[in-house]
Amino acid sequence: MKADSTMADAHRHGSGPLGPRGRHRLCVAPMMDWTDRHARTFLRGFGPDIVLYTEMVTAAALLHGDSERLLAFDPCEHPLALQLGGSHPEELARAAAMGATAGYDEINLNVGCPSDRVQSGRFGACLMREPGRVADCVAAMSRAVDLPVSVKCRLGVDDQDSTEHLDAFIDAVAAAGCSLFIIHARKAILGGLSPKQNRDIPPLQYPRVHALARRRADLEIIINGGLCTLADATRQLAHVDGVMLGREAYGNPAILGILDAALMRPGVAAVTASEALSRYRPYLEARLAEGVPLHAMTRHLLGLFQGQPGARRFRRILSEQGCRSTAGIDVLDAAVAAVNITQAAA
Repeated sequence: MKADSTMADAHRHGSGPLGPRGRHRLCVAPMMDWTDRHARTFLRGFGPDIVLYTEMVTAAALLHGDSERLLAFDPCEHPLALQLGGSHPEELARAAAMGATAGYDEINLNVGCPSDRVQSGRFGACLMREPGRVADCVAAMSRAVDLPVSVKCRLGVDDQDSTEHLDAFIDAVAAAGCSLFIIHARKAILGGLSPKQNRDIPPLQYPRVHALARRRADLEIIINGGLCTLADATRQLAHVDGVMLGREAYGNPAILGILDAALMRPGVAAVTASEALSRYRPYLEARLAEGVPLHAMTRHLLGLFQGQPGARRFRRILSEQGCRSTAGIDVLDAAVAAVNITQAAA
């Protein structure tokens, strides 16, 4: 499997494999149907060292499906982690090895997704009830790859969400070789709530993640859930090693430029929405030449000018014209022109 190199020279990308503590200061969450290779390539334009995560890929899909397509990415996406779903140590070890061969910088195990489909496969958040199995999976993956193996989890599930439950889970998995935990600061309710409701209804409990970080100072703890602003991130970084943004990073991607400048590269001007779009353009043109539909790539741009004059016209042009089978780069140019005209008149 060979990764694309279209954007490799468009701007400086990450500086190599993850490992040293502190590299996860700013991360973008894995999000199903959202953080595909096109979205990740676009988001990379906001900062060279923001850690990006793939959508969850099941170990079974890699072992029995089109692994080359599932693992493909552009070199500019580094630092990049592959998120795997599964509960069988041997399968996960083989899938992790495939990810390492493909060039990923980290392997992440999903122990946080609450969807019914994921539960039916005995992985995701329901695995928090089985710390021993998660530990076996982490140990097997760690033996298979010379890369960091991390875990993304919740505070707990259903009625198993006490501090004692969380500590027991973290201790068991850490003993198996995991030193990096990304914790969505909510529990998951596995019966009766949809994945969307599980991102909103269970209350955020940041202090519990902070307490864990104090107790296990030997581990790298990244916090996720409800973070939207620089002030949010700064408050959290007083207690944990890093922050991970999900929906806000996707729906308002320009926030990443602000966060990158403040948290990762003090003294450097924040990358603007227009600058990130310019960096993405060579990738768009190359993929269009390969036959990739414009909409598959520009659907990730709809929140780009959120709150700015012309944002609505930008979204409308991309939505209405970008989905046409003949849509080309001229549609994007028209959408950008609408923003520029509106802002100039404002």
